[in-house]
Amino acid sequence: MPDSSSTPAVENRFFDRPAETMATAELRQLQTARLRTLVERVAHVPFYREKFAADGISAAMIKSPDDLRRLPFTTKADLRENYPLGFLAVSRDAVIRYHGSSGTTGKPTFVAYTRADLDMWAGLCARFLVAGGLRPNHVCQIAFGYGLFTGGFGLHYGIEKVGAAIIPAAGGQTQRQLMLMEDLQTEVLICTPSYALHLAEVLQEGGIDRSKLALRYAHFGGEPWTDDMRQRIENDLQITCFNNYGLSEVIGPGVSGECAWRNGMHIQEDHFMVECLDPQTLEPVPDGEPGELVFTALTKQAFPLIRYRTRDIACIDRTPCPCGRTTARMSRVTGRTDDMLIIRGVNVFPSQVEEALLRVEGTEPHYLIEIDRPGTLDQVTVKVEVRSSDLSDQMSSMQKLRQRIAREIHAVTGINMTVHLVEPKSLERFTGKAKRVIDNRKL
Repeated sequence: MPDSSSTPAVENRFFDRPAETMATAELRQLQTARLRTLVERVAHVPFYREKFAADGISAAMIKSPDDLRRLPFTTKADLRENYPLGFLAVSRDAVIRYHGSSGTTGKPTFVAYTRADLDMWAGLCARFLVAGGLRPNHVCQIAFGYGLFTGGFGLHYGIEKVGAAIIPAAGGQTQRQLMLMEDLQTEVLICTPSYALHLAEVLQEGGIDRSKLALRYAHFGGEPWTDDMRQRIENDLQITCFNNYGLSEVIGPGVSGECAWRNGMHIQEDHFMVECLDPQTLEPVPDGEPGELVFTALTKQAFPLIRYRTRDIACIDRTPCPCGRTTARMSRVTGRTDDMLIIRGVNVFPSQVEEALLRVEGTEPHYLIEIDRPGTLDQVTVKVEVRSSDLSDQMSSMQKLRQRIAREIHAVTGINMTVHLVEPKSLERFTGKAKRVIDNRKL
C-alpha cells in the first residue's frame, strides 16, 4: 500500500469492535443477507426494476457475496438522468435530510437520508474518528462548510456519537479559526489538507505561539493529498494526521478511514461492498493493483446504490492489519477516470465553466482552466476568448465583462476563479478532444 507506518500513531482503540474485527466467514454471511435484502428493497426503484427485469435478476438469486457481479452498475450519469430523486427507495415522508454534490449542469446530484441512515452514518464516522485518536474528552473544530456538502454534517454527528465537544466553525475566516483554536483549546481539527496547510502558514506568518494551542490530531478528507503533504502538515502544526474517504452518492465520509497504523483506510465492509475493477474491461484487478473503486451501499435506506462507479482510482489490500481490524483497506485515491476536478474540496467539472460562459453575452465557447497551488490553497484562472465585436479599448467595459463571467462561474461551481480575457482564436484548437484543463498542482 502507498500509505504506510511501522508504528501506531495513537493508542489502538475501537468504536464498534465486534463489527470492525468480524471474522471473514461471518462478514461474508452478513454481506450475503444484506445484499439479498437490498435487491428486494430497490426492486421498486424504476431504474433497478427495469435492469432487473431485463437481466432476470431476483433477490432469491443472491447466494453469496460473489453474486454481486450479476447486478447492474450505477453511474453518475444515471443519477442525472433520474434527477432529482428517481433513485429514492422510501416514501418522501420517511426522508429527514437531503444532501447533494456538484453536477455538470449546475444542479447538484441529490441524495437522501432516513433517520436510521443518519444514525448509521454517524456510527461509521465515529469508527474512523476513534481509530484516529478521537476520545470523548476532546474538543473538535470542524472547518468544513456546512450545507449540501456531506463533509461537515457527517463528521459533526460522528463526533457527537463519540461524545466529544464540537466547535462548528465552518469554512474560511482563518484568523477566526486560529482564535477559536487558542481560546477553546481545540485538540482535533477537521478540514481539507490544503486548508490545514494554509492554517499553518498563517499561524507562522502571524507569529502565533504554537505552544498556546492544544492541537493533537487532524482528520482530513474532501480532496487528494500525498504523504509529503502529510509530513509537512505534521511538521508545521505538530499534529498527527489521518486520512478518510467517502462520497455523497454512497453516504458521505465514513466509507473508510485510517487506523492507528495508517497503512491504508479500512473499508466498512459490513455496510459497503467494494470492488476494484479495470475501468476499461470492468473486470477485477488483483489486490495491490490500481483500479476503479465500485461501491454497493448495503444498508442505506433512502438512497441505496448498487455497484456505483466512483471513477476514483485506488488499490485494495486484504492482508492482515496490526490493529486487528479485519476489513479490506484502500490506498489513497491516486486519480480519476473522468474529468472531474477537486478544487478546495469542491467537485468541479470543466463543462460547468463552459455552461457559465454560455450565459454571458460576448464570450466564445473557447476557454482554458489553469489550476495552481503557489502556496497552500488552490488558485484557478480561466482564460476566455472574447468575440471580436465585443473587444473594447475601454478598461471599464472589459472589467465589467470579467466580473460578469466570474459571477456566473461562481454561481455554477461555487468557486471563485480569476478570469483573463484573451483575443479571438488565441487559444489552441484541437482536432480531437479539446484540452480544457492544465493542472499544475503536484497532487
